[in-house]
Amino acid sequence: MRFALTTEQQELHQVVAQLLGDACTPDVVRAGTGSPQADRLYAGLVDLGATGLLVDEEAGGLGLDENYLVPVLVEIGRAAAPLPLVDTLAVAPGLLSATGRAEDVLAGTVCVAADPVGNGLVRFGSRADLLLQGGWGGSGVIRVVDLAGAQREPQAAVDPAADLQRISFGTIIAEIDDPALVRTAWLRGVLGSAAELVGLSRRMLDLTVGYVKERQQFGVPIGSFQAVKHHLASALLAVEFAAPTVSAAGYALATGDEQASVAVATAKALASDAAVQVARATLQCHGAIAYTTEYDWQLFAKRAWAVAAQWGTAAWHRDAVARALGLPASGTSPAH
Repeated sequence: MRFALTTEQQELHQVVAQLLGDACTPDVVRAGTGSPQADRLYAGLVDLGATGLLVDEEAGGLGLDENYLVPVLVEIGRAAAPLPLVDTLAVAPGLLSATGRAEDVLAGTVCVAADPVGNGLVRFGSRADLLLQGGWGGSGVIRVVDLAGAQREPQAAVDPAADLQRISFGTIIAEIDDPALVRTAWLRGVLGSAAELVGLSRRMLDLTVGYVKERQQFGVPIGSFQAVKHHLASALLAVEFAAPTVSAAGYALATGDEQASVAVATAKALASDAAVQVARATLQCHGAIAYTTEYDWQLFAKRAWAVAAQWGTAAWHRDAVARALGLPASGTSPAH
């Protein structure tokens, strides 16, 4: 199966990529979630209609599907945007449409974060106006929480730019227990994080290829060394295997395929594994410079390590696939 973008999808992809290239430089990532630069980035995405990708036309959205969502979130991953965009663009539309709050996201007056585990730890937490809490694994109840009066406590995290907060004492304004809505929200969150990982992986590879072409040892670029070539070729191969599975999962979800859950779990497992492999390989190719916070590579590697563990680890999703196929799960995978 060939997963080339349609003309319309390609045009949307190019517009989003241009915006992110201009408005989400590494300096903007460093500035963080609450910066004026992040405000302008979010406003730009709202103006493009990105927040309405999955909102029905009758509600004022674009009425598109996951086939359009995936390339957009790949580019958001490539930029390491300092906003909860997987949650706002992928998870929130169906849930907020059911509660009559979709227009708030469309207008850009709220930013939405998700906490599927329900433990109060929220990425980009200081930015979020609404929290979608619960629904782990696509079941149970998802609570829509207004964070206007919530208590927020910054937490140490592998990715400081992701603004991890422990949030408590928000006001529950709705509870969604419709199994179809909860399942779709979960699958979209998993799919979105997988797409984000593909973009992060490609950005790390781009940075590293540029570096090994310029960095010299023994009078030649280190990119000419066989060991470096092997590291990067293996990393690229992992990404090129993962990316089509993410596109296939988006197609399965968009078309209502009964095996969509398996496709999405497979995509997240492969994308997580690929991102971790790319981070390791590109770290080795960079050497000591990669450990410095001033160097851009670390922004994307730290985000990749964090996202690989979000919405289910690779091990968790491999077990999910095994159970769906009637095979014994390993029993060793963490919940998140």
